[in-house]
Amino acid sequence: MTREQKDNLFVLVKSLSKSEKRQFKLYVGRLGVNEDSKFLTLFNILDKLSVYDEATILKKGIVKKQQLSNLKAHLYKQILISLRLNPSHQNIRIQIREQLDFATILYHKGLYKQSLKILDKAKSLAIANEEKNIAYEIVELEKIIESQYITRSLNNRADELSVQAKELSQQNVIASKLSNLSLQLYGLFLKTGYIKNDKENQRVTNYFNDRLPKYDINKLGFREKLWLYKAYLWYSFLTSDFLASYKYASKWVDLFYKNKDMIILNPVFFLKGNHYLLEALFYLRQYEKFKETLLNLEAVTKEKWFPVDDNVDGLAFLYIYNNKFNLHFIDGSFKDGLPLIDEILERLRNYKDRIDEHHIMVFYYKIASMYFGAGENKKCIYYLEKIISNKSLQMREDLLCFSRILNLVAHYEAGLDYNLDVLIRSTYKFLIKMEDLYEVQKEFIKFLRGLGDIYPNEVKREFIKLHKKLKQYEDDPYQSRAFLYLDIISWLESKIQNRPIDLVISDKFHRKLGEK
Repeated sequence: MTREQKDNLFVLVKSLSKSEKRQFKLYVGRLGVNEDSKFLTLFNILDKLSVYDEATILKKGIVKKQQLSNLKAHLYKQILISLRLNPSHQNIRIQIREQLDFATILYHKGLYKQSLKILDKAKSLAIANEEKNIAYEIVELEKIIESQYITRSLNNRADELSVQAKELSQQNVIASKLSNLSLQLYGLFLKTGYIKNDKENQRVTNYFNDRLPKYDINKLGFREKLWLYKAYLWYSFLTSDFLASYKYASKWVDLFYKNKDMIILNPVFFLKGNHYLLEALFYLRQYEKFKETLLNLEAVTKEKWFPVDDNVDGLAFLYIYNNKFNLHFIDGSFKDGLPLIDEILERLRNYKDRIDEHHIMVFYYKIASMYFGAGENKKCIYYLEKIISNKSLQMREDLLCFSRILNLVAHYEAGLDYNLDVLIRSTYKFLIKMEDLYEVQKEFIKFLRGLGDIYPNEVKREFIKLHKKLKQYEDDPYQSRAFLYLDIISWLESKIQNRPIDLVISDKFHRKLGEK
């Protein structure tokens, strides 16, 4: 799978809406001398191109090849300035930063009193909106000004600023340590997936405890609590403690609902919290709560007050549609989920510059799983090939592993057994390179390797034997995780009962629902 080379300027131009393009041209044309400027000509050329082509640009003769990079850099900067001035991109964070810039200019002009007045308002706004890094910058500038200009407005002004700076610094340090820990755990999860044994469990637990800073929950603000819950969430996901995952994802989401202004200021974190809550509910197979949470999330994103920009729009699609897939996986309604696929593929084309390749491959795995559950094995294989053939992507090892195993199963189901031996060997070679394979994977590969020596009338008996072996791992705290990616147990039961897999999963779901 080849990777399309992307030029950053070209991608930025193509991301602009019609109104943003119109504003940019108005911004450039604010002075008559700019109407025929070279960077505006370059903008118009890029706007008309369907793919980035440097040769076409140079043929226009606006600049020589040696000057093109400078012209592109200038155009990139001008577009960003134009976007910053666009009301649709204004938010509290940008407003505070703008006030700090104004105050800095006034300070350098020696207008200390005016500068302090702006800083005081900006600081109050920053603290109220949990923008404590900017608040700390503001306090530091206030300290510099106060050391040069005696306001005499407060006798203890110096002490007040010193205490405020210390408190903000301590909160920023805690937030930084928690955000680092959260990011490190997330990176570990992307690389290895869930832990597979006691040794890994102990390693991750030690890693987490060694880096978790001391804190007093009663002294933590919104931001510090958010990073705390994120860190605990990733630790519980890594260790497959899905009840704890549910607990901390719920705390994360509830934190936003108790501070609704923060949803507007931090919509990305709000979306992510809901996604992880849905993921925990999916693993716990809490269908009703899952459905309710998904409907609530979709409803909130359609509210008029909910922020809308390219990034938020892309993430809302990513999380909502991933979980729409999962809803069908829980109850086995694979055929009912097929109409989602065309809609998702269309949206992936629209969001191709905003969604990273890893998440696109996760979508492909879910699409393949949907087709497999619906009995359309050749289509399942088509999407798995997109993952397996992608040599340039660093994905989670466990997802790559199960893509190959599902590919084998789909080939077997589709009757494409003319090259099954070659496929089994290549899959086996790939799997043995991985450290600490699940026992489920080992048993399954062993079974597939022996399929060629089994007479047709003995196949069902072998399915029953494998089912018995794998069933013992279903409740194992480590091995059961293998079934999160591929429900091998239900597939074996479908072969033993000679029934479609979607009906087997659906029957299990309704039986469980009836027991509650």
